[in-house]
Amino acid sequence: MIPLQALLLGLMAVVGTTVVLARDALRQVILNSLYGLVGVLLFVVFQAPDVALSELVVGTVAFPLVLLVAIARTRRGGGDR
Repeated sequence: MIPLQALLLGLMAVVGTTVVLARDALRQVILNSLYGLVGVLLFVVFQAPDVALSELVVGTVAFPLVLLVAIARTRRGGGDR
């Protein structure tokens, strides 16, 4: 294993732990997006560009956006009832 791979795996563990330990939902969404970005870098280093592209779209952009909208609607008290 090259040092860059080991560094990114360690960073993935650290960022994943901070996502779990974060108490505020908004902070968790931001950290989760950062976790997805580290995943993209890890997949690029492991020479899996197709998986990296999927992770970039879903893990870094789409899923955090859905979570932010859900948090905004629940804090505002919105929703279809």
